Amino acid sequence: MHFNEIIEKMIEVGASDIFIRANSTLRARVYSQIVEVSDYIFNTEDLNRIIEEITPSYLKGELMEKKNCEFALWYKENWRLRVGAFYQRNTLSIVIRKIDLRIPTFKDLNLPASVLEQFCKERRGLILLTGITGSGKSTTIASMIEYINKNFGKHILTIEEPIEFTFTDKKSIINQREIGKDVFSYAEALRQFAIHSPDVIFIGNVRDKETCHAALTAAETGILVFSTLHTVNAASTIERIVNFFPPHQHHFILAQLSTLLKGVVCLRLLPRADEKGLIPAYEIMTLSPTISRLIRENRLWEIPKYLASGDIYGMKRFDQSLLELVEKRVITPQLALDYADKKEELELQLRNRGLI
Repeated sequence: MHFNEIIEKMIEVGASDIFIRANSTLRARVYSQIVEVSDYIFNTEDLNRIIEEITPSYLKGELMEKKNCEFALWYKENWRLRVGAFYQRNTLSIVIRKIDLRIPTFKDLNLPASVLEQFCKERRGLILLTGITGSGKSTTIASMIEYINKNFGKHILTIEEPIEFTFTDKKSIINQREIGKDVFSYAEALRQFAIHSPDVIFIGNVRDKETCHAALTAAETGILVFSTLHTVNAASTIERIVNFFPPHQHHFILAQLSTLLKGVVCLRLLPRADEKGLIPAYEIMTLSPTISRLIRENRLWEIPKYLASGDIYGMKRFDQSLLELVEKRVITPQLALDYADKKEELELQLRNRGLI
C-alpha cells in the first residue's frame, strides 16, 4: 500500500489520524474511535519505503539517532499533514494527522468567542491552551492568531515543531519559524526574539524550564505569549509551570504568574450524541483579582471553587461545561460523568435536573 493510497483512504473515511505499523492493518481515528480502514497488512519494508519517501533529508539522521522525529508536509496542495515517526519493538511506526487548511472561527469551534477575543486583545502576558494530544489546542490557538491577524496590526512570531497551520498576512505580519529548518531549538529561537520585534509570540509547546523561563521573560517585556501544555485543568497547569523550577524559585514564579498568566483554556473533545462529530468541553480561567491572589499565595487548591462562581469574568469549570452539554442533549449523561473532574458532584446536579 503506497503513501498516496493511505492518504486517500484517510480523506475518504474522514479520519483525523491514521496509524501505520508493521505486521498490522491500517487503522484510523474517526470521531475519536480507532477503526480498521483496510485489510492490507504492512510489513517492515513497507514502513521503510514510506519513511524514505516522505521524511525530509535533514531529519533522516535524527530518526536513526533519536528513534523518533516529527515533521509536516503537503499532500496535493490541498491537505497539510503532521507526521510522527518512531520505533516500537525495534520496528517503525507512523502516525499521520490531518491539518484543516481552513482556520476555523471561535463559533466554528463551539468555544466562547467573547472570552477568547478578550484574550487576543491583551497587550502582554501569557495565555495557555492545555489538554491531551488531539484535544484541539493547536486549532484553537490558530483561530486566536487568525483573529489577531484579521483585526490588529501586529507582528506575530510563531516557533513550532513542526509548523502546522500556515497563515497569510492580513492586518498583521506573521513569521513562522520551524525547529530544525529555520532555527535549531526553542531555546535558541527564544534567545533571539528581542531582535525580531514581535508583539505576539506563539511557542508550540512549553516543555522545560528554559522554554518556560523564556516565555515568562517575553511576557514581562510587553509581549503577548501563547503556548500549550499537556495538563488537564487550570490548577494543574499552574502546578506544572511552577514545578519546572527548583523549590527555592517557586515563590518568585508564583509572583510572576499572578500578574502575567492572563488566561488558561483547558480542552477535552467529546463525541456528540446528537450528530456525527466532536464537541469541546472546556475549563476557562481568567486573571481576576481573586485568582491572582490565590496564585501569588500558592493556594491553588482553591482555584476550582472560584472558577465555578466566576461567570462575571468569563470563567467556567469543566463540570459546568459538561452539564451544559448534557442539558442541550449534545452529549449523553454517562459520557459527561466519564469525563467529569468530580463525578459525584456532577451526578448530583444531573439528578437534581432530572437528566438521569
